[in-house]
Amino acid sequence: MKSITPLIIKTSIAAVSLKNVSEKQLKAALNALARELEAGSAALIRANKKDLAKQSPDNPRNDRLLLNEQRIKNIAASIRTIGKLPDPSGKLLESRKLKNGLLLEKVTVPLGVVGAIYESRPNVTFDIAALCIRSRNGCVLKGSSEADNTNKSAIALIKKVLKENGIDPDCVTLLPSERQVVQELFTATKYVDVLIPRGSDSLIQFVRKNSQVPVIETGAGVCHVYVEKDAGMKKALDIVVNAKVSRPSVCNAADTILVDAAVAPEFLKKLHPRLAEHGVEIFAEPKAYKLLKGYPYLQAATEADFGKEFLSLKCAVKVVKDINEALVHIREHSTRHSEAIVSENKKNCERFLREVDAAAVYTNASTRFTDGEEFGLGAEIGISTQKLHARGPFALEKLVTEKWLVRGNGQIR
Repeated sequence: MKSITPLIIKTSIAAVSLKNVSEKQLKAALNALARELEAGSAALIRANKKDLAKQSPDNPRNDRLLLNEQRIKNIAASIRTIGKLPDPSGKLLESRKLKNGLLLEKVTVPLGVVGAIYESRPNVTFDIAALCIRSRNGCVLKGSSEADNTNKSAIALIKKVLKENGIDPDCVTLLPSERQVVQELFTATKYVDVLIPRGSDSLIQFVRKNSQVPVIETGAGVCHVYVEKDAGMKKALDIVVNAKVSRPSVCNAADTILVDAAVAPEFLKKLHPRLAEHGVEIFAEPKAYKLLKGYPYLQAATEADFGKEFLSLKCAVKVVKDINEALVHIREHSTRHSEAIVSENKKNCERFLREVDAAAVYTNASTRFTDGEEFGLGAEIGISTQKLHARGPFALEKLVTEKWLVRGNGQIR
């Protein structure tokens, strides 16, 4: 394979030119991209169908790969939203004059070049490109071979729009989909400032362990919903079903349902038909298994099923003694993505918010809301589950760092 370093160098040079592009130009380019995306949806869908044809029809990841008219409209709407958001770079954070006359200013500046490695989801190509363009960062994108045709079509469209709007198209680069290129990307410390893996836990851990470029983890989501003894029954059922079945292949879908022993018989009896309707396979520990006996898709859980991100119509169910046991279970098995409690007990809700260590913690709402667009951030590169620099939706506001500007008049030390 050819070296990808020349491509990355071109991107780093183009990223510098982005700093001199006017606000009007950037916004016009993003609005044009949204229009061209909608107008060119047929070509993108044709490319996407080629990728889908390579997959097994029953592959649960096909939902992530799929692009249709509605999803393309949603991507375009997201790009328009990003275009309306304020530029996160160039903000004055601090200004002061020292006794020696030096004028100090701390300002926000683009990270530089953002690298991303991601699986399946071609919408991520548009999300990352739009976020990086808006924040004046270059980006190098390594998609998966599963979405190769779709990603190539997307990048061709993006580059066309950038060129037409007087912006260097090399600021967005799609790397070859072959896996071998990641090793070279891992060592590109001179040209890539941060690397963001988005996908399965195995992908994230592989990047974290092997990359010399600083990594921001956008984590796998082992998300819990805890139905506390004072939960409203209808509210709890609606939240659990939504968190599990509305889009099971994404990272904010529920993986484990914890149910307080005091309400478990009633709750699981009512949950039974709601999940069976969607064909959800349940892995239950002994107490839950006994209460769910007769459920058509019931399996006995193993310890490995708690702490597993299913990304499909599967979930683990456990009966817990009380909130104390629920908190211990979450602490031991959470990936610190999104966790929820359903309860009318305000004291326990506040305790849950206070004690649970995760990027997003909910009371009486579905975990499915952990999303940059839902949070009003336009879109996100991923959901960061680490604590340094960014946590939660890694969106526009986090694609910057800080820089000190020091203006003097001949001072020496």
